Amino acid sequence: MKQQIRLGLVGTGRIAQRFTADAPLVKQIKICSVYNPHCSSAERFAKRHGIPFWTDSWNLFISDIDAVYIASPHETHAAYAKMLLEKGIHVLCEKPMAFCRQDVDKLFALAKSRNCILMEAIKTAYSPGYQALVKMAQSGRIGRICDVEACFTKLENPDHRELTDLDYGGSLTELGSYVFLPIVMLLGNRYKKISFFSIKAPNGLDIYTKCMLEYEDAMALGKVGLGVKSEGQLVIAGTKGYILAESPWWLTKKFEVRYENPAHREVYTYPFEESGLQYELAAFAQAVSGNQDDLPEHGVLKAPDIRLAGEYSAAIAEIIAEYRRSNA
Repeated sequence: MKQQIRLGLVGTGRIAQRFTADAPLVKQIKICSVYNPHCSSAERFAKRHGIPFWTDSWNLFISDIDAVYIASPHETHAAYAKMLLEKGIHVLCEKPMAFCRQDVDKLFALAKSRNCILMEAIKTAYSPGYQALVKMAQSGRIGRICDVEACFTKLENPDHRELTDLDYGGSLTELGSYVFLPIVMLLGNRYKKISFFSIKAPNGLDIYTKCMLEYEDAMALGKVGLGVKSEGQLVIAGTKGYILAESPWWLTKKFEVRYENPAHREVYTYPFEESGLQYELAAFAQAVSGNQDDLPEHGVLKAPDIRLAGEYSAAIAEIIAEYRRSNA
């Protein structure tokens, strides 16, 4: 194995803790440092997870790393990514990467100019089951795709950031990246019309939102909720049949291809280990090292052959921006 990729963490919240727990499954990565502008938070996190170095000094943090996982508050993602890429440091950035298409495009252009890897950490995109589902939908097995419906809801603690941050909280900002992922991957971003319908909490944040997208010859529906619970499934409807991934589809362990004859159905199952964050990290490590053989031999941890392209991240950011503009 080649020398390990020295990875730093920006942010010490809940997602960073889950990421750190899954990271040992990808042997090519070594988490070596933690940055938080509040040094006490960085210290507590580092000691809890056995990370040797922590700091609140940005210059010290970037002095001895190859790559960074950004898990800071949403509104800081783009700024941190920009500073890191300018220094030639590879970036795996939590979603949403930014709040508009222009900022995402600029970040990917900067990454290209610095010969850096930039990836958005939507873990679903890198899991074996979801990769297979997308390939099946694109194969023509269900005919021409006419409709994509995706739902992701959970009942969040009303005291958590997601439901108290008036500027960057809410259901669509928090969960929209998941439901828009299959929509833009399968139907693209050239929709003719987009509409949003929300139920809001007294503080103005959406606890449940539906997003309708109309295309030239297709349609899509994304549903997200932090205060309303619904059936979290993914349905891809085609002219010959449809694909169903039951709840929770974003942890894709199984999907079915169904046809007009209800007795004719195909069932496909795939592994989804731990919290699934190791899949995005494995893809990131492969992209940084450029060598698939450097990754663990365990098949499910191999990097996927569909990397989440910048065009998808940009399309998702634009839908989120549309929602924010409509609620300004």
